[in-house]
Amino acid sequence: MSSNPQNIKIAVDAVVFGYQKSKLYVLLIQQKFGSQNTYWALPGGLVKEDEALIEAVKRELKEETNVSVNYLEQLYTFGDDISRDPRNRVVSVAYFALVDSSKLTLIANTDADNVSWVEVDKIPNLAFDHNEIIQIAIKRLKDKLTYQPIGFDLLPNKFLFSHLENLYTTIIGKEIDRRNFRKKMMSFGFIRETEEYATKKTGRPAKLYAFDIAEYKRLEKEGIYFEIKLV
Repeated sequence: MSSNPQNIKIAVDAVVFGYQKSKLYVLLIQQKFGSQNTYWALPGGLVKEDEALIEAVKRELKEETNVSVNYLEQLYTFGDDISRDPRNRVVSVAYFALVDSSKLTLIANTDADNVSWVEVDKIPNLAFDHNEIIQIAIKRLKDKLTYQPIGFDLLPNKFLFSHLENLYTTIIGKEIDRRNFRKKMMSFGFIRETEEYATKKTGRPAKLYAFDIAEYKRLEKEGIYFEIKLV
């Protein structure tokens, strides 16, 4: 057995997706690394000795961006490239989250000089391997949308059905048969039509819909088969 001391640091990074006006965004921070130039990067940082991974990523998000999320899913572990961080040997456990970005107030703090929502197709060259992390997160998001109704996490509590349709076409990048999509989605039983209408200056006002998470959880226990196929 090797007696060489191990000096590997463990970090966490968060890919937080938001959705506004038919565009998908990711949350980025601007950070200055010592005497180096300022870079855009994912929120994240080193895990404390007495801290669980999930608590570390929640803490870093809150400290650097003022964002709190209810749901974080572990994405992947990045560490095969031993020089991914020029300062130390760092293994990063990446998480991703979906939020209604319209409800959040961003505040840059601790070692973040700035924080912003950036469109996924306008992401600059980021620090470390964070561009690769985001691409893997986008692929996970696209895949999961077709077999789990996670898209509702990106929408307000009450939404136009057209906004749900646009969300799917935006993220997956394919057109949908809107009539069949609506029929399929409504057939699951976890979307309810509310008695409220969206305010429109012209034309007939459209009804708002809501995702019934309690009903979805009940159906999930019964073994609901959720699948959305796009054209």
